[in-house]
Amino acid sequence: MARPALEVADIFSDHGAAWRHANRGHVSLHQLKVMSAIESCRTAALGGHVARCEDCAHTTIAYNSCRNRHCPKCQGAAARLWMAAREAELLPIPYFHVVFTLPSAIGDIAYQNKAVIYDLLFKASSETMLTIAADPKHLGARIGITSVLHSWGSAMTHHPHVHMIVPGGGLSMDSSRWISCKPNFLLPVRVLSKLFRRLMLEKLLAAHQAGSLRFLGSHAHLVDAKAFAALLAPLWKKRWFVYAKRPFAGPKAVLAYLSRYTHRVAISNRRLIAVDQHSVTFKVKNYRIEGPGRYTTMTLGVDEFIRRFLIHVLPKGFHRIRHYGLFASANRAETIARARKLLGLATPAAEETVRIDPATAQPLAQPCPCCGGRMFVIETFEAGCQPRHRPTVPLVAIRIDTS
Repeated sequence: MARPALEVADIFSDHGAAWRHANRGHVSLHQLKVMSAIESCRTAALGGHVARCEDCAHTTIAYNSCRNRHCPKCQGAAARLWMAAREAELLPIPYFHVVFTLPSAIGDIAYQNKAVIYDLLFKASSETMLTIAADPKHLGARIGITSVLHSWGSAMTHHPHVHMIVPGGGLSMDSSRWISCKPNFLLPVRVLSKLFRRLMLEKLLAAHQAGSLRFLGSHAHLVDAKAFAALLAPLWKKRWFVYAKRPFAGPKAVLAYLSRYTHRVAISNRRLIAVDQHSVTFKVKNYRIEGPGRYTTMTLGVDEFIRRFLIHVLPKGFHRIRHYGLFASANRAETIARARKLLGLATPAAEETVRIDPATAQPLAQPCPCCGGRMFVIETFEAGCQPRHRPTVPLVAIRIDTS
């Protein structure tokens, strides 16, 4: 894939040092490591390898990926590996896309309590889906859920929400049969919204009582239990946003959707338009407008652009993709095999899953740009070193953009 004209790495390389100096003491070590990884990605700082065409001897150099999950250009291979593993689990039935969003008042305090509140968002939303689906008044079945956390809006503002992919049906409570949902309808969103609201607010109050939440700056007064309860009080009556789309057009469409969402970062390189000494211009989407007019541009100061990007750095070790119900890791293989049997489907052979090394798959998968022949690695070099062989043409680093 050709390198975009502008990358987040370019902005960090040109302006990162000054930004770090200006914000010294207000940036976490984890955020600094993310910046450093993105700046170094696909450069000699991480090492790489030299590939040569077996037919015409055309030679190229490919630098290693940083593999940081926040990097816009190195998640492509990771996404393909993840998708290959999921492909064998797909069922030839309708799949629905469901979104659970936190109100802005909770989003504000979530920024200071990412690990705790993001985890509660996962738990409350999944419990909501599993509970309503199991209710005989609705579906009366055990369903499977794949959840993906996004913490951003199109303008990179803090907007925590969970995207779910849910098959249109589930196993009966005794696992004796498959129960399909109604055409184009999974579960009532108003019922989901009410239960999600109650569960999330109850979990927040319990976390506050347990001392799991911290409050800084303008939110410091929320340490007091009464002040925190007063903040949440209006939210008990407000309708919370839960959205369910019509089902996808087949399993391939589900895979295409997941590949766009599972390994996405706050902004892709493709959305960047221009940068100068003072500002960054990029494309944004207004989700309230349908049609071509929903796309526009936004310009932010360089400092603000970097700040917004870094507020979406997840806590170390935090899992942003989670599976529930039939897809829970403890029993996923068994329950999916059971579902396939009840649907009259054969179980895919284990050898169909292809294992790919994300460090080398992308360069070697590209044919020779001159003659189309096969490219082979003839040299590898360590981080910070230069290769002995030189490229046939001016060096072009191989880039991967996950947008």
